[in-house]
Amino acid sequence: MGRFKLKCLKCGREYDQEHRLTCENDDSFLRTEYFEKKLELRNQPGIGRFHSWLPVQEELITDAGPITYKSEAFARELGLSNLYIGFSGYWPERSAFIKTCSFKELEAYPTMQLLKETGGKAIVLASAGNTGRAFAHVSALTGIDVYIVVPDSGISSLWLPEEPTESIHLIRMSPGNDYTDAINLAGRIAKLPGMVPEGGARNVARRDGMGTVMLDAAVTIGRIPDHYFQAVGSGTGGISAWEASIRLRDDGRFGQKLAKLQLSQNLPFVPMYNAWQERRRDIIPELDMKNAKKQIEETYATVLTNRAPPYGVTGGLYDALVDTDGIMYAVTKEEALEAKSLFESLEGIDILSPSAVAVASLLKAVEAGKVSRDDTILLNVAGGGYKRLKEDFNLSQVPPVATATDPDMPLEELNI
Repeated sequence: MGRFKLKCLKCGREYDQEHRLTCENDDSFLRTEYFEKKLELRNQPGIGRFHSWLPVQEELITDAGPITYKSEAFARELGLSNLYIGFSGYWPERSAFIKTCSFKELEAYPTMQLLKETGGKAIVLASAGNTGRAFAHVSALTGIDVYIVVPDSGISSLWLPEEPTESIHLIRMSPGNDYTDAINLAGRIAKLPGMVPEGGARNVARRDGMGTVMLDAAVTIGRIPDHYFQAVGSGTGGISAWEASIRLRDDGRFGQKLAKLQLSQNLPFVPMYNAWQERRRDIIPELDMKNAKKQIEETYATVLTNRAPPYGVTGGLYDALVDTDGIMYAVTKEEALEAKSLFESLEGIDILSPSAVAVASLLKAVEAGKVSRDDTILLNVAGGGYKRLKEDFNLSQVPPVATATDPDMPLEELNI
């Protein structure tokens, strides 16, 4: 029994339910079209509630999922009457049980389930840290093999709330390589027999999994929010929020206006911000990320650094910003740290660095009058509760099984 089809956003070609990342005719994004046009919540905890709009057959059984709550103290500080926090992390007092403390876990569950349902054996991905941790965690729970390529700067992020299992194969890149180098190496490993590329932003299971942050907010609030704030590295979270808004609009019960995307990058590495300021569809490397590797080293939230984001592709972030009349912000490290301190002191939970960048962009928006006092605002705190988690769990580091010196090294030398 089919639940969805995939549709190419450029040529309109449709594919029956299958695991594919690209259209045969062009390089445009594919988007999931669900046969259930109205969001019918399932009687499941966590992300499984949103089975209607997840591209998997079996309902996901996990208590990990996004939560939405109305801010009081922080909202009062900013003079906002309808500020909602979409929190993805560990905060049991608010029924938040994402034990990797990042909304990347929302991508991992449906992606691994889809792999299982389509007969894949092992999944390969690159990560700057948070995504790898999420996939490692789901691998530990399901036993599905995962190969994760991570730059040296992200290795410390590869901890788990349980003992690592033999299904997790972590490949560390030596210093001097960045996230984009990890992506290139992972792409080569994914071509080996039995391996399936995770697909990044092209993977509809990832996008629709992250889109549950917007779904949960709309269900909680009773409508699509006016504004959506998030920090972006690849922009996939912003695209996911846009696509979820479109589905909610088509449902008919949540309003007819899409959420305005208000997205941020972390200075000095802000290629999408630079391109969007000039309303350019294309990122021009020599203009938008001159001395990229040096800029990345100086960036506070390193997980927000992707040199090849899905920005200009049909259905990518540029289209999402155009469709929602979006805004982008460039946030300094100092602004992010100040915002982090303010948020944590008022809301009572610790947050990860990308979330601090998102909080800082909301402060900038309020100051610049980009939001009104009574607007309904969703702030995606995409990661938090790490300190809270450490009170309840003993964390384990995932040991690398191999080290790669560069993205082009012979794969047989990795012994994977």
